Amino acid sequence: MAQQSHGLNIKTAKRKGEWLELRLPEPLVGAPLTGVMRQLPIPQKLAGRLIATKGVLRQGKQLRLRLFPQERPEFEPEWMELNILYEDDFALVVNKPPGMEVHPSVKGQRGTLAHAVAAYYEMTGQACRVRHIHRLDKDTTGPVLYAKNELAHFVFDMAMREKRIERIYVALAEGVIKEKKGVIDAPIGQDRHHSTRRRVSETGEKAVTRYEVIERFADHTYVRLRLETGRTHQIRVHLSHLGHPIAGDGLYGGHRPLIHRQALHGEKLIWPHPWHGDRMEVRAPLPDDFASVLRTLRA
Repeated sequence: MAQQSHGLNIKTAKRKGEWLELRLPEPLVGAPLTGVMRQLPIPQKLAGRLIATKGVLRQGKQLRLRLFPQERPEFEPEWMELNILYEDDFALVVNKPPGMEVHPSVKGQRGTLAHAVAAYYEMTGQACRVRHIHRLDKDTTGPVLYAKNELAHFVFDMAMREKRIERIYVALAEGVIKEKKGVIDAPIGQDRHHSTRRRVSETGEKAVTRYEVIERFADHTYVRLRLETGRTHQIRVHLSHLGHPIAGDGLYGGHRPLIHRQALHGEKLIWPHPWHGDRMEVRAPLPDDFASVLRTLRA
């Protein structure tokens, strides 16, 4: 992010259609446009493209940036009820239900969250591409972050690489985890005997999961997990490797008398705002089936 100076207050910027408008302080009014852009939280590559395509207009003390051009969603809209956890001009966070994929995994697939988000954009008059920043497995629930413009997409991608987007999960593991907290540091690779499975492998990619026990039951443990890396099926593989597969997760050794999918839920999502950099946070309530299992165990 750029370091603001010269009295520039980016939080006062206001969106006007495709443009973001802000007032320049006196020292920047006559400054070269490239110098002004360096004071803004816009990556140099994007700033250069905006200048080249007349996406930056300056009139006296007013600066206008074309950050919200009309875009096509790229997915056929399919109306479904969505649980929106957060939305502004730059980001959308949707609480994904169980049984739905984030985006198509095969050509022609319909009924994914991407199609539902495309319909939501259409219904609310927003000409945005559907840009998911991270994924959840089909039967995992919780928040999914979307970038609503190119600037947000760039910032979020960089934040993911720099581990500044934090995802916190809760899971119901089988058996009793004895340690109150711990770190699972075990590389994950593909299972050569099963196309969709992953496994702990010395030749796999580095994978680190931190966990802490929330509550213990007779033969299950309710646990909170923080991802330091984002490998496919990471939590599911790591808990299974620990000898405590997630309840309901048949792919990794879990059983299904209590719940018919993996009892894994994205509890909290934390991300930096792509324009002003503030720490943003949402919590997603436990889905009904997961909450019902916990009530049964407590009873």
